[in-house]
Amino acid sequence: MTRTEHCIGGRWLDGAGDRVLRIVDPATGEPVIELTVATTDEVDAAVRAAVTVSPAWAQTAPADRAAMVAAAAERVREAADELASLTTREMGRPQALAQGGVAAGASSMVQYAELGPLHRGRSLQGGWDAVDLMVHQPRGVVAVITPWNDPVAVPAGLLAAALVTGNTVVFKPSERTPLTGERLARAFVEELPAGVLNVVGGDGATGAALAARPEVDVIAHVGSTAAGRSIGAAAARTGAKVVLENGGNDPLLVDADVDPMWAAAQAALGGFINSGQLCTAVERVYVHQAVADEFLAALTKEAESHVMGPGGDPATTLGPLVDVRARADVHRQVQQAQEAGATVCAGGFVPEGPGSFYPATVLTDVRTDMAVMTQETFGPVVPVMVVGSFEEGLEAAATSAYGLAATVLTASMDHAQNAWRRLPVGTVKVNGVFGGAPGGSAQPRGASGEGFGYGPELLDELTVTKVVHLGRPEPGERS
Repeated sequence: MTRTEHCIGGRWLDGAGDRVLRIVDPATGEPVIELTVATTDEVDAAVRAAVTVSPAWAQTAPADRAAMVAAAAERVREAADELASLTTREMGRPQALAQGGVAAGASSMVQYAELGPLHRGRSLQGGWDAVDLMVHQPRGVVAVITPWNDPVAVPAGLLAAALVTGNTVVFKPSERTPLTGERLARAFVEELPAGVLNVVGGDGATGAALAARPEVDVIAHVGSTAAGRSIGAAAARTGAKVVLENGGNDPLLVDADVDPMWAAAQAALGGFINSGQLCTAVERVYVHQAVADEFLAALTKEAESHVMGPGGDPATTLGPLVDVRARADVHRQVQQAQEAGATVCAGGFVPEGPGSFYPATVLTDVRTDMAVMTQETFGPVVPVMVVGSFEEGLEAAATSAYGLAATVLTASMDHAQNAWRRLPVGTVKVNGVFGGAPGGSAQPRGASGEGFGYGPELLDELTVTKVVHLGRPEPGERS
C-alpha cells in the first residue's frame, strides 16, 4: 500500500516513526493509503530547515518569489485530474466539486503571485528633511495546518500567500487527506529552493507539536474550533501570531416576500453541497411563517432528489461523509433533535451498506436549544425554524457562539440593511448563499476564529510592519 512521505530541507523521506494511520475510501471502506505520523524529531527538523533558509528567502526579490509560485500554480493545473481523483478517494467529494476545488486553488496561487510584488507600504512626511517609511517584512516561519474538506483550495491560498511575502513554511495537511496534501506540496516544492517549503504528515498530535515550536512565527489554521483554540493556547505561550478560520453555525433567513421555491433551492445548495462539510454551509434556517409551508415542501423535495453514491460516479450528487465517526456524530444530533420533538421531513437515517453515506436531511419543529441549532453539524442536515416575523428570525440568527457567515433572502432593502449591520459574523450574503467579488476578505468572530484568512489582507497578516525614520545627518567639522 502507498505511504506518504515528509519533505524536510528539500528531500522527500519515508517517515521514521512507528505510528501509522490507515486512510480508507469513505465510499467503500476500503484502504487507500497509509500515513506514517511524523515524529517530534521530524517536526523539529522541518522547522529548523525553514529557519535556516529564512534569511535568504526573505532577501529574494518579490518578483522572483512570485514567479516561482506562479510556476507552481501551473503545475497544479497540470495535475488537476490527479489531485481531484485523490480528493475523491480520500474524503469522498464528487469529481466535479473536487475539480472545482483544484481550479480554485490554482487561481488563488496566481492571485497571490500577482499581489505579492504589489504589496505596498506607506511613506509619511514628518518634515522637509526627513521621511518615515512603513515597510512590510516577512514574519519568518509560518506553520500552515489545513483541513480535509477542501484539501487543495484552502492550503493552496495560504501557502502561496506565505511564500510570496517572503516567509518559509512548514505545512501539515489533514490526516484524512494526506496524499492530496502531499501532491499539492510537491507542485510547490519542485519550484522552490530547498527548505523553503517543508511538509510533515500526521494527526492532531503532529499539529500540536508544530504549533508548540518557539521558532514558528505565525500559525495559519483552518479547521475545527477545538483545534483552533488549542493552537491559540499554544501561540499564547510561544508568542506566535495566529490566523484562524474555524467552525461555523451559519444561519439562513427567509423573508416573507421571496419566492419560496427559489429560497428552498438556495437552502439546499448551502446545506447539502459537499455533503454539508463546509465551514460556510447553511446550518440553520429561520423562515417566515407566510412562506413556511411552501418552503418546507420545496426543500424536502430538493433533499429527496439527491443521489447518494461514490464521488467518482457522475450520477452522484451527494457523496459520503468523510468517515463513519463523522456520520455517527451527525446522526446523533439528528436523533437528539427527534427525541426532543423535531420532525424529520427527509432523510435522517443511516443507510445500509458500505461507506459513510448520510442522506440529505430536513428537520422542522426544532427549538433554539437543540444541538442541530447551536452546534456545527458538518453534515447534510438543514433544520428549519418557522418564525412569526423577520425581526424574530434576525434575533435568533444573531444568537450564536460562532461568527463566520450568514445569508439573508429578502426583497426588502430595509431588512437587508438591518440584517447585515446586526448579524455578528464576518460575512453576510444577501440573496445568494455563495458568491462574491474576487478579492473579498472577512474576519470571523467568536468561536469561528480571527484574522483575515484570504484576500489581499492575508498578505498583511503574514507580514510585520516596520517603521523606518530617515533623517538627514547634521553637518559637522572634519578633523
